[in-house]
Amino acid sequence: MARLHARRAWRTSIVVAVAVLGGIAAAGYAELCDLMMELHGRLYATARGPVLLLLPLGFGLAAWLTSRFAPEAAGSGIPQVIAAAEQRWRGRWGGQRVTLRTAMWKVVISALVLVCGGSIGREGPTVQVVAGILRSLTRGLRGGAGRRAIIIAGGAAGVAAAFNTPIAGVVFAVEELAKSFERRTNTVVILVVVVAGFTSWALQGDYAYFGVLGASPALGAAWLAAPAIGLLGGAFGGVFSKILGAVMGPGEAPLARLRRTRPVSFAVGCGLIAALFAIVSGGWTFGAGYSEAKSLLTDHPGRGFGFAICKFGASLAAAVAGLPGGIFAPSLATGAGLGAAIARLGVGVAGRDAVVLGMTAYLSGVVQAPLTSAVILMEMTRDPGLVGPLMLASLIARWASSLISKEPIYHLVARNWLLRVEKTVAQPAAGI
Repeated sequence: MARLHARRAWRTSIVVAVAVLGGIAAAGYAELCDLMMELHGRLYATARGPVLLLLPLGFGLAAWLTSRFAPEAAGSGIPQVIAAAEQRWRGRWGGQRVTLRTAMWKVVISALVLVCGGSIGREGPTVQVVAGILRSLTRGLRGGAGRRAIIIAGGAAGVAAAFNTPIAGVVFAVEELAKSFERRTNTVVILVVVVAGFTSWALQGDYAYFGVLGASPALGAAWLAAPAIGLLGGAFGGVFSKILGAVMGPGEAPLARLRRTRPVSFAVGCGLIAALFAIVSGGWTFGAGYSEAKSLLTDHPGRGFGFAICKFGASLAAAVAGLPGGIFAPSLATGAGLGAAIARLGVGVAGRDAVVLGMTAYLSGVVQAPLTSAVILMEMTRDPGLVGPLMLASLIARWASSLISKEPIYHLVARNWLLRVEKTVAQPAAGI
């Protein structure tokens, strides 16, 4: 018995140590991405015209590197993690979905895309990187949590580390990575919480159990604006997801066939489109969109719907090219623009509240994960007054998006990565 306890303690200590390494890797990757975006900003300020050419050239180079050396590193990486958690490894293609080799290529190529100005995020890639580290470095351990649990835990840790939102990491694992939690159930949970919360607010006013900790002064306006922002964000997110799924999913649409047969040429064309949106927006579409979303949160004048449209187009161009890079952060920036546009209509909701609601609504519309979307914004903003409106907006956005795009985008694209008996080699750049 003592020997058994010792083995369990040893295995647990190994898992904890590897998790620490995963957190360090996530933090280092975040620093690298920030440095690459800062470097691109300096280059763009020095020579705008030549730097715009980096988009098509960089997209083409990134697509070639991905298809040649690491096809499993394509896209955000979340579909690969979902597929790896659902099926055992078989052959090189299956084994490389979550490994150290794929993680390293993911980091290198996504950094290249960012220094070229691509509108991608690091959150999805962080999920695949951390899942790869945990799976690879704990593979020989016996007993305890199985392969699927380790992969799911690694993916959840990736979300938590990328956003600094531990609760959102757990929710993401339950809602997206694990299929044991039925979607119909989480919709009912949010709906019941929203209805009960709104009823309580209507009867008791701005009541907080332990007193007001910094709730929004315009909470009533936020509740009233949440449905409209949810519908708009969900519709836009659904359109994004629909187009992305048509190109990146397992179907045979003309653009999907072109991307599979000529990935480099297709990526160059996507880079030209991204450059066009950068020109139209005055350079606001480069990178993940952190600074642009932050400026909108502080009521920066002069941007809103136009920025959202340009960011939508630039992010879609990078995503359909199949380049290593995520869609979370660009989605938050796009949603911020939509929220700011609604705030400027004079509907009474505070600008900051509308921007936060726009972020969660659009993100929920794109990934169709309302719990994750709401919790991420709750933890990021730390505003208890917006909890109810955030959940309402994310739920409505999920519903609006599902009318346009029937299947959540990550699960749709994950079918590209599910192993078949006769298939052991990956198609080039088949993921988001």
